[in-house]
This record gives sequence, C-alpha cells and structure tokens, in this order.
Amino acid sequence: MEISWSNFFIQLVAFAILFWLLSRYAFKPLFGVMEKRRQLVQEQMESAQNNRSDAERLIEEQKQALQQARKEAHDIIEQARTTGSKQADEIVQSARNESSRIKEDAVRDIETEKNKAVAALKAQVSGLSVLIASKIIEKQVDEQSQKQLVDQYLQDVGNKS
Repeated sequence: MEISWSNFFIQLVAFAILFWLLSRYAFKPLFGVMEKRRQLVQEQMESAQNNRSDAERLIEEQKQALQQARKEAHDIIEQARTTGSKQADEIVQSARNESSRIKEDAVRDIETEKNKAVAALKAQVSGLSVLIASKIIEKQVDEQSQKQLVDQYLQDVGNKS
C-alpha cells in the first residue's frame, strides 16, 4: 500500500476548495442561523427570568396588600368592639342616672305628700282641739265627761285619717 502523492494532493486541494466553498456559502449562514437561535433562546430565558421576577414581586405585593387588609379589618373589628362597649357603658350609665332621678323625684313627691298630710292632720288636730276646748268650757265637765270627750276626739281623728 503505497500512498499516491499525486492523488493525495488532488484530494487535499479538492478538500480545501470544498471546505472554502462550504465555509463561505454553507457554514456562515448555518452559524448565523445557529447564533440567531442561540440569541433567541438567550432572550427567551432572560424574558422568562424577568417574568418570574415580576411574578414573585407581584405575589409579594399581593401578600403585603392582603396582610394590610387583614390588619385593617382587625382594626375595624377592634374599633367596633370598643365603640360598642363604650355605647353599652353610656347606656348603662344613662339608665342609672335616669333611675336615680326617678327615685329622687319619687322621694321628693313622697316627702311633699307626707308634709301635706302632716299639715292637714295638724289643721284637723288644731280644729278638734279648739272644738274640744270649747265643749269643755261649755260644760265644765267632770273627769268622766272629759275622758269621754278625749275618746270621742281620738275616734274622730281615727275616722278622718
């Protein structure tokens, strides 16, 4: 097996020409397409990463907004409880004040009626006393008659009251 050098050089020249033609007309466009494809894939990966970052940021913002809404709802509930408790205390205090006022009015009315009754009783007693005194003076009664007059007086006072 002998190497034919003339054949070898012809094949080498043919290979070089073929390589030159392929690199000029086939490899450049092929590598260009492959480079464009690589850039497209790179851009899609960067876009996907950006979208992922945006999505994570939005999720975090929504979590914070939800947390804020929960806090506000809790604050509103607490405020409602406080307001309700205050109103209940005010209603109870108002009822106590009203009952005290009614009680004081009732005590005042009772005292007024009592004073009126005492005044009326005094008027009756003084009237009866004058009547008894005039009867005693008229009769110049003895001890038995005087006792009868006092009993009658007490009976009259008991009937009128």
